[in-house]
Amino acid sequence: MTKIPFKVGDIVTTAKTVSESDVYLFAGITGDFHPNHTNEEYMSKSVYGHRIAHGMLTMSLASAASAKAVMMSGIRAVNYGFDKARFLKGVYFGDTLTTHYKIEEIDEDKMTSTADIKVFNQRNELCFVARNILKFFDEPTDSELKS
Repeated sequence: MTKIPFKVGDIVTTAKTVSESDVYLFAGITGDFHPNHTNEEYMSKSVYGHRIAHGMLTMSLASAASAKAVMMSGIRAVNYGFDKARFLKGVYFGDTLTTHYKIEEIDEDKMTSTADIKVFNQRNELCFVARNILKFFDEPTDSELKS
């Protein structure tokens, strides 16, 4: 049986600067062209003062950290879901987001790991938090299939 190749306390990090292009491409993919994301004049009169990135774009960048963890693990897994997701601070165009993905629990019987996710901007302000579950599969890896 495959063993989950993490231990509690392991951390994976990713970082990306959110560009205007990222926001408009995300809007095009999702169909979410809300003025919060696409209308600077509209948002200049808001508490944010400027357009902000979609919360789900921020969550997707956090998901990239879980994907990196899976790739580092060397065994097959899927993202099983997010719990307790909260958008704590607006993300502006040009913000650089760093995701800290920390393994908090491992359940070998269920073949899952649970991680705390924290996303910070370049000012070290917490923008997004969640818990993420990965589900691992006891099947051959790609390298095993090639041999």
